[in-house]
Amino acid sequence: MCGITGIVTAEAGTVDPDRLRVMCRTLTHRGPDEEGFYLGDTVGLAVRRLAVIDVEHGRQPVRSEDGTVHAVLNGEIYNHQRLRRELAARGHRFASGSDAEVIPHLYEEYGSDFVRHLEGMFAIALYDETRRRLVVCRDRVGVKPLYYAERDGGLVFGSEMKAVLCAVDDRSPDLQAFSAYLSLMYVPAPRTMYRRIRKLEPGTALVWQDDAYTVERYWSLADVAPRRDLTAASTREMLRDLVVDSVRQQMVADVPLGFFLSGGMDSSTVVAAARLAEPDAVLKTFSVGFADRSYDERSAAALVARRFGTEHTALLVEPRAQDVADGILPCFDEPFADPSMVPTYYLCQLARRHVTVALSGDGGDELFAGYLTYQADKLARYYRHLPRALTVRIAPSLLRFLPRSSARASFDFKTRRFVENAVEHPGRSHYLWRVVFREAHKARILQPDVFAEMTDTYATHEPHDRAGAGFDQLTRFQYTDAQVYLPDDVLTKVDRLSMAHSLEVRVPLLATAMIEFAFSLPGRLKSPGLRPKLLLRQTMADLLPPEIVAMRKKGFNAPLPRWLRGVFRPLLREYLSRDVVERQGYLQFDEVNAIVDRHLSGRAEHAREIWILLLLTMWAEQEKAYL
Repeated sequence: MCGITGIVTAEAGTVDPDRLRVMCRTLTHRGPDEEGFYLGDTVGLAVRRLAVIDVEHGRQPVRSEDGTVHAVLNGEIYNHQRLRRELAARGHRFASGSDAEVIPHLYEEYGSDFVRHLEGMFAIALYDETRRRLVVCRDRVGVKPLYYAERDGGLVFGSEMKAVLCAVDDRSPDLQAFSAYLSLMYVPAPRTMYRRIRKLEPGTALVWQDDAYTVERYWSLADVAPRRDLTAASTREMLRDLVVDSVRQQMVADVPLGFFLSGGMDSSTVVAAARLAEPDAVLKTFSVGFADRSYDERSAAALVARRFGTEHTALLVEPRAQDVADGILPCFDEPFADPSMVPTYYLCQLARRHVTVALSGDGGDELFAGYLTYQADKLARYYRHLPRALTVRIAPSLLRFLPRSSARASFDFKTRRFVENAVEHPGRSHYLWRVVFREAHKARILQPDVFAEMTDTYATHEPHDRAGAGFDQLTRFQYTDAQVYLPDDVLTKVDRLSMAHSLEVRVPLLATAMIEFAFSLPGRLKSPGLRPKLLLRQTMADLLPPEIVAMRKKGFNAPLPRWLRGVFRPLLREYLSRDVVERQGYLQFDEVNAIVDRHLSGRAEHAREIWILLLLTMWAEQEKAYL
């Protein structure tokens, strides 16, 4: 695992090596072991390396035998050994066992299409001196990040925005990204909170040549063809084989390796597959939990650890406000407010004390329909057929009689959200399950001139809903989540917080073969009726403890309401004060203060609203991003 960055200029000899070095060293946490540079006439590449494969000799940048093609890699290429054998048979010579070294040789064979042959998680920058061509590409699902910006007729890019910001003077905010953050708790690609900087989307490659660039898609999940030739039994057998093969492939490392184990189906499946793949291996597992029992899953994780004989380490998370301000928030370079960022930070910190690489179960919910929102989608389909007087007038009026609870996924929270959203169009309804600030609410909390610059945030999801029209309804919802929520929330969170601790996290459930298989299956097979993730549960039922297979979906959440009334309360007083809010110029203080007061008096549904606003004002203070 590494961090990469680079500069492209319009005139020969104008790449500033000092600037490139500064950009590179903002990424030291991603690659603490060594750094490397390539400096050409119009292109500079730089890399910070976390040594995982061929620790001694796998230095970067790597190059072709004739020294005309240079490349840097952030991530891992899991099929590099097979590619190496094929390339060697065609006459290519290698100087190391590094996975990165196959990249320039693969480019020599296939040109810019080389990326189609790679299996892994990666962001890559490759420069061809002969053709004066730069290719920057990102893996299919967006496990590894890549940011870029135009600058002085050229281009700058990096694994994190902090590298790009070293070369971009204009830091004016993108107010539409601001709006998306308020709705979703993150900023969806290709936008960032800065107008000048963009995210390279998953499954795409940026090609710079002749002083201009294009962004081209090399892989699309929407192209996956449906399968109708499988019985239920053969589907389970194929799925089991795919999981074990993917985990086996991703357990290859020349450094200590472990597993995140929450006790849920996905992480438990990965650990079970690891035991099948390596029956005699020492498996190290890590989990975190909370004093609040409605959020705590340590007992489930311990049960799985005992079943597979792992060396298990668990941690009770007791967060510190200072860790949020100085440790977590700076990892993202823009506002990000998924509450599970807090336990993920401590989980990565715990694992890094013991291992350099960890495998996680991320992606299982998107592939096998594990989110509770998919159940809500199915219920909403029937709810829309009820008399409109009931759904629009009577049901909403009854919500005020529901008792409020701060427990995770409480009945009152789910009921309120369902009644509000179920009457919408299916695509918009699915989007709204995760929305915190709806458009009408944003109009109240934002300054009028700020809100006037914004459009409906559903525009970030609607193109994906249309693109997924070839799937059945459930798989179409999964497709949208795989295009937006998975890369821009789930994978962003894990990448930044693991890299903050120089820990490489791999996601075997998101291997290409796994994704394409899952999306080739009809929704009724993955989650019939209201039974989430039934296919995966049936596939793993003979391996996992029955309590795990039968356990209801919980998700990796955190007791945010309690923390905001307790350990994080000093942050509320400091960053949501009148002075701060009015100096920044985005929010209306009276509205913000009313939300805070209602929450502190026990109205738990405002916890995520406060958290979003808190992290926004904290980011703006750190970046001096005032209007």
